[in-house]
Amino acid sequence: MTGTPRRGADGALADEVEGYLLWQARIAEAEQRAREFAGPLEWLTTGQREEIERRYVADSLQRARADLERIAARCASLRTEYEHRYQELRRRCVGVALAVCAGCTAVAALLLVL
Repeated sequence: MTGTPRRGADGALADEVEGYLLWQARIAEAEQRAREFAGPLEWLTTGQREEIERRYVADSLQRARADLERIAARCASLRTEYEHRYQELRRRCVGVALAVCAGCTAVAALLLVL
């Protein structure tokens, strides 16, 4: 992911394509690792080797999907947390600005009276 915000349908399409390509790379990586895992097991028949590779790939992809879902959930919770913090900071900033303005107004009024 590039980290730059995207807007509109083109951005959504680009995100979809990027996600698809990343998932295809994950599949290719899982298949390669499955072949490397089953390679040294020379006593396996072709059918057994294919079954082990298939299960290895399925397990790897299931774990990858679970990891991605966990990361997405954490991103959503962080976004909510940061939005709440931003709102609180904004309220504080407005409060301080109003207090400073009120103080300046009071000082100006006192100077006019004196």
